[in-house]
Amino acid sequence: MIRRRLLGGLAALPLLLAATVGVRAEERVVNIYNWSDYIDPKVLDDFTKETGIKVVYDTYDNNEILETKLLAGKSGYDVVVPSGPFLQRLIRAGIFLPLDKAKIPNLKHAWPEITGRLQAYDPGNTYAVDYMWGTTGIGVNLGAVRERLGANAALNSWSLVLNPSSMAKLKDCGVMLLDSPEDLIPSILPFYGYKADSKRWDDITTVTDALYKVRGSIRKFHSSEYINGLANGDVCLAVGYSGDVMQAKKRAEESKNGVEIAYFIPKEGTLMWFDTFAIPKDAAHPAEAHAFIDYMMRPEVAAANTNFVAYANGNLASQKFVKPEILNNPGIYPDAATMQRLSVNTAWNDSTQRFVTRAWTRVRTGR
Repeated sequence: MIRRRLLGGLAALPLLLAATVGVRAEERVVNIYNWSDYIDPKVLDDFTKETGIKVVYDTYDNNEILETKLLAGKSGYDVVVPSGPFLQRLIRAGIFLPLDKAKIPNLKHAWPEITGRLQAYDPGNTYAVDYMWGTTGIGVNLGAVRERLGANAALNSWSLVLNPSSMAKLKDCGVMLLDSPEDLIPSILPFYGYKADSKRWDDITTVTDALYKVRGSIRKFHSSEYINGLANGDVCLAVGYSGDVMQAKKRAEESKNGVEIAYFIPKEGTLMWFDTFAIPKDAAHPAEAHAFIDYMMRPEVAAANTNFVAYANGNLASQKFVKPEILNNPGIYPDAATMQRLSVNTAWNDSTQRFVTRAWTRVRTGR
């Protein structure tokens, strides 16, 4: 009887071990929530092959969606990628886990220029690591725009977007603007001589009134559709993110459709933005989250992502692995003089946020 019980227990042992291994294997997962079209898929595959950590990867196309999920709690995500002012607000709301930097040794490769500017949102770089950064600027289909505005039209100025006459001439070939007041308004404020971080309602109104005057020439406000729109020639002007326009340029060149795309950082100045890795406080897999961030901070990995999405990253050591045509492109990696014209903007307080939301709704809808 004793022997049969022992043998029965031994017979069940492999099943128990298998179940235990299964549970452990199931725990080796990291749930990522990132912007769309924003990572080299091979990087995710290589991460899983090396670490055994499965990646569950979801995407979004504006910060508001991310913010709503995180503020509601129990988002189910282990690593998220908020932009500067949203990062700042979410830190204040107590959403994020302080990073255990001992578990991210590849932080030694971070770019001091970028980590320094990022502290406007995350003092001490306590909660976030820069993934990518860039500018908000103007993407154009050179042939279509020059055909309508002439060969000498200034394409590196916000006046191109804010002049009702110019915009009316471009209406037929398609104009799209970011559906992102937190990016667009601060970017345009320097055109009027205001600081990008101005919180004065009158300054903000100057920008939204100007956009309202040209809204009739704007086909759509959207934060990602303009990529394909530019690439396939359906849109001739888009105010968007630097890397997105570069992706459009790459797609047009690959398709050999004759569309020539260029990106311009406005000479009056514009916004410098940051997309950052952060770990929600209620993340179910914080160890895997730290492992993922550390992997992404390897110079070769950071460069692979930059080469894929055409955005500058916050990893200084990665630059020797970045394709020369990207590293030497001033629209992606600006020179020192241009860097001085780039600004950061901190989060609006609640009353200003409500004011901006109303003003932006008027721009988008005409009401």
